[in-house]
Amino acid sequence: MAPPLLILQDIHLHLGTTPLLTGATLSVGAGDRVALVGRNGSGKSTLLRVAAGEIQPENGTRFLQPGATLRTLPQEPGFGGVRTVWEHVESGLGPADDPYRARWLLEQLGLTGEEEPGRLSGGEARRAALARALAPSPDILLLDEPTNHLDLPAIAWLEQELAAFRGALVLISHDRRFLERLSRAMVWLDRGLTRRLEQGFAGFEAWRDQVLEEEETAAHKLDRKIVREEHWMRYGVTARRKRNMRRVGELAALRQRRRETLKAAGTVRMAATEAEGSGTVVTQADQVTKAFGEGPVVRDFSTRILRRDRVGIVGPNGAGKTTLLNLLTGALAPDAGEVRLGTGLHMVTLDQKRESLDPAISLQAALTGGSGDQVEVAGQRRHVVGYMKDFLFVPDQARTAVGVLSGGERGRLMLARALARPSNLLVLDEPTNDLDLETLDLLEELLAEYPGTVLVVSHDRDFLDRVCTSVIVAEGDGRWQEYAGGYSDMVTQRGRGVEAKVAEAPKPAAAPKPAVPVALAPAARKRMTFKQQHALETLPGRMAALEKEIATLRTALAAPDLYSRDRARFDRFSAALAEKEAALAAAEEEWLELELLREEMEAG
Repeated sequence: MAPPLLILQDIHLHLGTTPLLTGATLSVGAGDRVALVGRNGSGKSTLLRVAAGEIQPENGTRFLQPGATLRTLPQEPGFGGVRTVWEHVESGLGPADDPYRARWLLEQLGLTGEEEPGRLSGGEARRAALARALAPSPDILLLDEPTNHLDLPAIAWLEQELAAFRGALVLISHDRRFLERLSRAMVWLDRGLTRRLEQGFAGFEAWRDQVLEEEETAAHKLDRKIVREEHWMRYGVTARRKRNMRRVGELAALRQRRRETLKAAGTVRMAATEAEGSGTVVTQADQVTKAFGEGPVVRDFSTRILRRDRVGIVGPNGAGKTTLLNLLTGALAPDAGEVRLGTGLHMVTLDQKRESLDPAISLQAALTGGSGDQVEVAGQRRHVVGYMKDFLFVPDQARTAVGVLSGGERGRLMLARALARPSNLLVLDEPTNDLDLETLDLLEELLAEYPGTVLVVSHDRDFLDRVCTSVIVAEGDGRWQEYAGGYSDMVTQRGRGVEAKVAEAPKPAAAPKPAVPVALAPAARKRMTFKQQHALETLPGRMAALEKEIATLRTALAAPDLYSRDRARFDRFSAALAEKEAALAAAEEEWLELELLREEMEAG
């Protein structure tokens, strides 16, 4: 068995006077797929930074195999004063790294490299940081929340890229579907210590629940005094998961109602809707169109959203999700068609950027507005500490400054502020960003019990499956279609998921007369991609290098006494020879296919 590439042993670290890591361990071998999970504020990002060598622990050891390469994707990437995205990506390349791969990655991620970092959106900044981390093809790749701010097509592309990645992978993510598809081992960071499960995420939550139940039983047997708030935060996980079964049944009933509503939508007239009971209809759109510039963002869209519906809006970045959301809530007037809002609506919005918080104020002041220790929730006065506990904060954090909270804790605080306001319509734009799995469970439970209506924009497929009664998806060219059920239901009905937005070619002012024979048109339209051209140029050199390495290995293995003198070296050379021969065969096959493709295009 090969030795691990990276070992963290007995890592100790304090955050101020609070112990954060109290004996954490982590071992990463070649080809490992490890997911690091734990509550927000438990130290996941800190442990990843210790693994990267960016933070020195107070106690413990870090070992990185000599010669092993390691790259990181931080949760909040910085650009260090570079002028363009390409300079940022290029700065992460080593002398032996291929700049063509970096260019290809930027192309795949929808960037040119000429963008200025200061003008990037959150999603563009994340894609630039991903290109910088992936371009060198390192032995170990550490990713902290890689799907944050990415749209569904980018997440699907990243899944494929990481599935084909040959190095070791350690990732932190709240995206259950992403973890299920990529992880083969789980490391759970809890109260400063780590536990490891040699299974993927699919088996993690049941295993975690079993560990917590056994721990709770042992605590009762030993007659320990467990602080009530901590007990609820820790062991309430299993209770919430059991309540999820009831929630699944209720969601199925709501989806069935939504399915019947959509079937009848084609025959319902505006007059019939007006006759319904006050407050039943939240918003109704009839043949709504909205355009910016030349093309429509929303074209002839109709829907009727009723009280208690949970409607998800999905599509690639730039499809117009926010525009559609603003039309449905009355924040934006349509160019054509009509939007009618229901009576007595009280809307609360949580946008993607979150409203600003003063980092110097305390958590209590952020919830109460700086006045007293009471917060009004659903028309009732509650003590702020009791309300904090609903969002997995402990009483000691009431005086904690907002500036020292983790990204996930800030996300929880924003949710607590939004849900404390009186409302019967919640509009949530990317609410799952930076939230841990336990907080996602809590948010799903809160939304299930919310008596009003929810409109949500999200790229988290599992969250959409667990919450939504219907999903509105961008079909392209300004067309939107609503499907009953969650994201997976939409994929089943539609036959495909969300695709990347394709830029439309500019339309000529007038159809010009052809300047070349019509027979040349197909060849002009059909070209080899940048990646194919680069591979065709570089494969001969790669094959020649592999042939030299194979010849060297064969010469070494031909030594008559090698097997008896050094069995380990013989085995190592034999394995390397088999690997090089397989690589040569694959390279030759790829070169032949590309050469045939080139000849076909030239002949066409």
